[in-house]
Amino acid sequence: MITINNEPTAYTPIFLGTTQHSLRLSLQILIMVGMKLNDEIVETYNVTVSSIELGHLPNIGSEIAIDEITGSELSGFKAKLKQSDAQMQNTASTELEKLLDLKNVGRYQLLKGKDNMTQDMNTLEFDANNLKYVRQILNASQDSLAKQLKITRQTVNRFETGEQKISDRFLDKLLVAYPDLAENIEVQFDWVSLTFPDLTSKQVIADVLRLQENLFLERPTSQNFYTREMAFAGEKNIYIQDFAPVKNPETQAVDQKFGTTLYLTGKGTRLFEKALLEQSMNWRDFFEKARLYRGHLTRLDIAINDKWGLLNMNDLVKAVQEKRFWSKSKSYAVHGNVDDGWTVDFGKSPFVIRAYDKHKEQANKGYDTDVKTRVELELHQDKAEYVLDEWLNNDEKLVSITFDILYTYLWFTNGKIGDQQLKSHTVRDEIEATVEPMPAWSLLTALGQKMKFVREPKKQSVERIEKWVLQSVVPSLAVLKKTGHWHEIIEAINTVELSAEHEKLVMATTKNAITQASKQLNINFEKPTKKYNEDDEQGKRA
Repeated sequence: MITINNEPTAYTPIFLGTTQHSLRLSLQILIMVGMKLNDEIVETYNVTVSSIELGHLPNIGSEIAIDEITGSELSGFKAKLKQSDAQMQNTASTELEKLLDLKNVGRYQLLKGKDNMTQDMNTLEFDANNLKYVRQILNASQDSLAKQLKITRQTVNRFETGEQKISDRFLDKLLVAYPDLAENIEVQFDWVSLTFPDLTSKQVIADVLRLQENLFLERPTSQNFYTREMAFAGEKNIYIQDFAPVKNPETQAVDQKFGTTLYLTGKGTRLFEKALLEQSMNWRDFFEKARLYRGHLTRLDIAINDKWGLLNMNDLVKAVQEKRFWSKSKSYAVHGNVDDGWTVDFGKSPFVIRAYDKHKEQANKGYDTDVKTRVELELHQDKAEYVLDEWLNNDEKLVSITFDILYTYLWFTNGKIGDQQLKSHTVRDEIEATVEPMPAWSLLTALGQKMKFVREPKKQSVERIEKWVLQSVVPSLAVLKKTGHWHEIIEAINTVELSAEHEKLVMATTKNAITQASKQLNINFEKPTKKYNEDDEQGKRA
């Protein structure tokens, strides 16, 4: 049974294939559907259907779960299918990609032949020098380390002389015995931007983010060629930019241009991780869902947080000034100073490695953090997409991919690197074989493979306003109170009209649940939120 232009029929819809001119990647694809009655195809329709609702391309000749067809030969026909998010198993996009591969095989092969950022990727293993440096940091002798690990001192000595290879099992044992080593370096997302060519901002909020639209402030913008912005709590932490609907003055028809970009800033990623928690999702789930809607990464920042103080920015800056480093990129820049904190950038967009003093940066803004130094991989466009592909399509963890890239693209040494070595074709291998590495950088890249990729969900807060009031306003209020003007201040506070931005901030701050999934979950957000290990399939608490 299927309804055609509101008329119920006894037809059974049969899938007859995709049409040639619709053979492209899109959320709306054109397919041919036959109307079967008494084992005969009595008529056919070329209909536009959502690839999200379709889920997968059926076999030709099989039934297709279309409930309704509307339209005409002139305006075209559209089909509707009903399917929930939980049932969504969208392979249609993948199958269309395979068809495109066949259709454009020559062009496709040329595209695939381009150089990839992870070509010839290197991986650093934990070695004897790393173990010696760990002992130095822990202020532990070979004897005390051996007792802690329940092995002999001779075994530790063989590891440090290189007589015996250090196994993964030993390294795991070391991290269990000294948990600070494992817990003081972590990886997390610090910026995410996605474009959706077929959606509006409101569709991104409702279908992709699944946040409550009433927590967003709508306002005009002229940034990035867009005309409308939807900002969560009225602030630029989670915001979406797109095109506001325009009414045609002649026809009075409303024209809606599609295409939008979602921005999650550093703070925005932490806020959105609360939404992921409410929806029982992790980042992998979110990116897989975004790709169902043709979401394409335009920027991805991966942060390596050093809470240990393993890396000292003064040492890194000195190494750069003395040319004691090798980078695949010839571009680098040093910013800042000793008092306010250093920042060093290697490379330019679309791929930058950045190291900076996170603790001083936050202190200058009036905030506190347990992160001493941060190293960031800032990836744009295809570079970001390639890393996401490697993570989603392989068994490798994001942490491993992150540190493989870091080791492959940047290396610090204790000794000066000769000009001739930098000009050599085998520059990286020769430098590692002849120049002593910087122990801290070598340990970071070797030990990093064992670190955790974490989520740190946080609630929207008025902390920024509170800090400003405490630092800048309270002294003046104290003067007014002591001089008898306190009553006027209280009256003004009670009668003031909040702006639209402030109203949204109040609403987002006071609401515990920010997503559409809140009614199905039983989570107490009043308790302090801890971190979650993203590499765990269940997203268990770290």
